[in-house]
Amino acid sequence: MKKLNIYFTAGIPQLEDTAEIIQLIQDSGADMIEIGMPYSDPVADGPVIQKAHERALKNGMTIEKLFSQLKSIKNELKIPLILMGYINPVLSFGFEKFCKECSESGVSGLIIPDLPPIEFEKNYQKILQKYHLNFTFLITPETSNERILYLDSLSSGFLYAVSSSSTTGNQNADLKNEDYFSKISSLALKNPVMIGFGIKTKQDFENVTEKAAGGIIGTAFVDILLSHRNWKNEAIDFIHSIKA
Repeated sequence: MKKLNIYFTAGIPQLEDTAEIIQLIQDSGADMIEIGMPYSDPVADGPVIQKAHERALKNGMTIEKLFSQLKSIKNELKIPLILMGYINPVLSFGFEKFCKECSESGVSGLIIPDLPPIEFEKNYQKILQKYHLNFTFLITPETSNERILYLDSLSSGFLYAVSSSSTTGNQNADLKNEDYFSKISSLALKNPVMIGFGIKTKQDFENVTEKAAGGIIGTAFVDILLSHRNWKNEAIDFIHSIKA
C-alpha cells in the first residue's frame, strides 16, 4: 500500500483543535501526519497555507503551545508525526531545546525547508541524532542527480520530492511529470520517496505514487479546515476518498 501523509497547520480552525485533528487523521487511515508550525513569512507556501499560518498566529499558536498539545495525546499516537516549519522560530526557541521537546512529545522527524544542507551537516545533524529524530530534505524537478543523492544521504525517514517548481497548492502542479518521477525511481536512494505539492484527488495520489512510496497532501486538507463549518465530517470523508 502506498503511504498517505496528511499535512495541516497547527492552531486552526481554532487554537485547541490540534489534538482532535491529529486523532481524526490517524483514525481515518492516514499513514503519517505532518504538522506545520505557524510562521509569519511562510515563503514556500501558497495562499491557502499562508492564510492558515495567519489564522493560527492570530489564534495564539506558538511552538510552546504546540508541544503542550502534542504531549497531551502522545500515548495515543500510532503513526509517525513530523513537524514542518522554518528555521527562524526554531532557532529562537533554541535548536537543542526544540529537539528535546520533539523527542518528549512523540515527534519522529522534522522538515525545515530553509535549513541549508551544509549548515545541517555542520551544526545540527548530531543534535538530531542525539534525540533520535529523522530529518527530511526536499528535492525539485531542477535538482541534479548528484544533489539528489547528496540530500538523500543526509535525509532519514523519507525524501520529499516536490512535484513541480511551485509553491504548495499550485493549481498547475505537474502531477504527471514522468521524466522527473522516473529519474527519481531510477536512482539508488536509501530513503523512500514521498511526493507532495498539488495532490487533491485519489487520481492525483495514484498518479504520483506509481513510482514513489507515497504522497503528501496539504493544501486540499487545510482548505477543508479553513472553509467548512462541518470540517470534521468533510476531513474524514476526504481522507477516506484518497485511501479507498
